[in-house]
Amino acid sequence: MDIKHVANFVRSRQDGAIFNNIFFTINAHGECYVYDMTAVDGNKIVDLKELAVFNLDKFELICPHSNSVVFGNEYYCEDDEFPILYTNIYNNYANEKDKLVGVCLAYRIQKTTQGFTSTLVQIIEIGFVNDTTLWCSGDGADVRPYGNFVIDTQNDTYWAFTMRDKTNSTRYFSFDMPKLSDGEPDINYGVNRVVLTADDIKTCFDCEYHNYIQGACFNDGKVYSVEGFSVESGKKPALRVIDVEAKKQILHVEFIDFDLDAEPEMICFSNDICYYCDAHGHMYKLEF
Repeated sequence: MDIKHVANFVRSRQDGAIFNNIFFTINAHGECYVYDMTAVDGNKIVDLKELAVFNLDKFELICPHSNSVVFGNEYYCEDDEFPILYTNIYNNYANEKDKLVGVCLAYRIQKTTQGFTSTLVQIIEIGFVNDTTLWCSGDGADVRPYGNFVIDTQNDTYWAFTMRDKTNSTRYFSFDMPKLSDGEPDINYGVNRVVLTADDIKTCFDCEYHNYIQGACFNDGKVYSVEGFSVESGKKPALRVIDVEAKKQILHVEFIDFDLDAEPEMICFSNDICYYCDAHGHMYKLEF
């Protein structure tokens, strides 16, 4: 693998996604920052131009940590510029009675004369997070099913995977990607809520343990998942690539081997290029 520093922006948030050369990155407080990617050419390090900042709709009521941020296939309206943007709660509510475990939020993104707006249009929830027999092969005592997700847009598949604290594997589940028309009305948030049950599972498999998961994306049959914190923390920043058809890990790279020691945050593909960002707002191009 080769890594090349291609851009900088105003300090990384959590994960992000790129569509039509526009980069959306979200922090853990529901703020989305929008950048122009057109200046990135790989021949020099550029500073990304900030286009706008906006709050995710209803962030006062339900705020995602945005550990994983991806665009799907479906458009709210056929003339919308952007498909639906999905982002997850992850651990924002870890200390609450209702931890909103396994919850993902779907937003309609629109461009306006003033910038950008978002509208919450659906909630997707893994409905069996309390059934530890489904989340791990042991007794479930050490499982932490907060989870990340990615979307296989080629096959309309929703992949969810768990983070565990003291075991040696990570479990993946796949589901048919819910449509915006699916689900039942949620009176608390004014949108449909889809609850994915054990009966909805298409595929389930275990692979190597993902140590403190960060951002993730899906491309060409593979999950790209970054993990860890700084090298000093002892949780080394790293990348794992999982082949979901083979049901196994095919690559594990520690970023320190490339003289990168900051906390990973974002990974995504745009125009067949893989971009990676760290917590200091540095963007890199990864070549495999």
